[in-house]
Amino acid sequence: MPVADDTYAYRGDLPHLSKRGKTYLLTFCTWRRIVMNRQARDIVLSTVLHDRNIEYALHAAVIMPEHVHILLTPIEKDERAMSTIPIITQRLKSVSAHRVARLPNQKRHVWQDESFDHIVRGQDSLRAKADYICENPVRRGLVKAPDDWPWLWRWWVEGSR
Repeated sequence: MPVADDTYAYRGDLPHLSKRGKTYLLTFCTWRRIVMNRQARDIVLSTVLHDRNIEYALHAAVIMPEHVHILLTPIEKDERAMSTIPIITQRLKSVSAHRVARLPNQKRHVWQDESFDHIVRGQDSLRAKADYICENPVRRGLVKAPDDWPWLWRWWVEGSR
């Protein structure tokens, strides 16, 4: 899909900016903030990892009980086309929702309609956002250290495997 240097895509009431070569912090929440079970979180993480290095460069991701944070850079496919945040978000939410919905005792809705994205500005901000993602389960008191959370992925740790 050809994309201009700056393209706004509207979902709901919020604009979503897609800029070439930018890194984004993407966040989306479960429907009515319902807590996902362990199997559902496994599915969501595997869905995020599936398109890594195909649609986006993945820097870090954490699947929390009721929301997801992903730090990524869309990959340019050629001079005129790239994966956009709205396309990436829709695909992640759609594929993971269909897979989660197959689990026993799952609700029909998995994700809230809206999502939130933020362009990361500079290396310092990239590291700060990565740290924020990694520390999320610790801040919530779910684990004592980021490495204890099974639904955390970081390029500087798992990406080298």
